[in-house]
Amino acid sequence: DVILVGHSYGGMVITGVADRIPDRISRLVYLDALLPIAGESAATADGGQSKALLAKAQDGFIPAWWVKPDKPFPRDVPHPAKTLTDPLPLQHPTGNGLRAVYILTVEAGHAAKDDDFFPAAERARSLGWPVLQLEGDHNPYWFKPEKTVEVLEQAFRL
Repeated sequence: DVILVGHSYGGMVITGVADRIPDRISRLVYLDALLPIAGESAATADGGQSKALLAKAQDGFIPAWWVKPDKPFPRDVPHPAKTLTDPLPLQHPTGNGLRAVYILTVEAGHAAKDDDFFPAAERARSLGWPVLQLEGDHNPYWFKPEKTVEVLEQAFRL
């Protein structure tokens, strides 16, 4: 009865877990997340958007420059750059036959097609997965936790 929710880079993680132990998982939920296919790295699954992140790497880590010193927990920490460039080997098709849902976050006043994660949402559609949309920025749980819970509960019912 495990539901895996992957946000952003977490899409790489839940895709890999679903590939290895599908019998332990009931559903996958991609929350504004990367949606890789076999052999893609995060840097290729994101259409090259991580080039700017990789350019900021220091000593093999991408600093969380967006986190202000006075930000309350939870806080982001430096991210290992190699996790963006190592390919994800999969033995099965993405999702491994599990029920899956994609949630695209789109900022107010912006078109979904202009969102950085729109290509991943389109990939989910091409796999036959439901795609939900949540108005908010890339980290909706920080600024719209109630709305995030609502859309997650909706995803859990699909």
